[in-house]
Amino acid sequence: MQALSAVGTWDVPHAAAAVVAADGRVVATSGDVDRDFRLASLTKVVTGWAAMIAVEEGIVALDDPVGQPGCTLRHLLAHAGGYPFNSTEPISAPGRRRVYSNSGIELAAAHVEQRAAMPFAQYLTEGVLQPLGRPGARLRGSPAHGLWASVGDVAVLLAELHQPRLLTPANAAEAVTVQYPHLSGIVPGVGRFDPCPWGLGIEIRGDKSPHWTGATNSPSTFGHFGGSGTMMWVDPGVGCALVALTDRDFDDWPEAVASWRSLGDAVVAEWIDRASP
Repeated sequence: MQALSAVGTWDVPHAAAAVVAADGRVVATSGDVDRDFRLASLTKVVTGWAAMIAVEEGIVALDDPVGQPGCTLRHLLAHAGGYPFNSTEPISAPGRRRVYSNSGIELAAAHVEQRAAMPFAQYLTEGVLQPLGRPGARLRGSPAHGLWASVGDVAVLLAELHQPRLLTPANAAEAVTVQYPHLSGIVPGVGRFDPCPWGLGIEIRGDKSPHWTGATNSPSTFGHFGGSGTMMWVDPGVGCALVALTDRDFDDWPEAVASWRSLGDAVVAEWIDRASP
């Protein structure tokens, strides 16, 4: 796809990207798709998926109490637990507002770890990465932002998100269903939205505008971006998915959101054109 040529012009040390069809085929790539990058907050998507596998196995339930009074595993995965970005001291009651929180995701992972009686990194590897055939991806640290993987690894994950094999249709749908739909909140580095839809570890575009995905992405688009200059989305409405990984920190890359939006619009336009008779 010609759209991916833009990735090679980005002002970053290294970048790689791929477009994935709904059936899991990688239809286009750019850069070294085997190079490992720190995924940063894209990790939350994989952690959420692992948590849903634990739900499916009966190890945990989404309504398990975790953290402060009234808080559940569902609250934590949906950034509705009342925890701030990097602290386990609550700043609001659960279910009041969407507060983006690394700590909440870490508490959720710790709950799975305790119930599974194994380190969460091992559970994630055995439950997600190995079954997907990507054992080279590794969680090195926080389940909120510590996964290292290649574009090739993430492409396989995107295929799983689009057509799940590790979860039942009901549990996969729950992961990308808006949780606590009335909540407003901030997407860090992008803006405040009311409402601010989120699934279970997965951001849902909804009617957010302007957003880091393309202006032409459908409201059903879901995914995440990371502070290490990484992004991925799945657009069920269009029928394709996109990953672009870099190693330039988001806070040091003023053009990041504009670059991702432009790339998203170019991919969607070219994909629709390819599908036209």
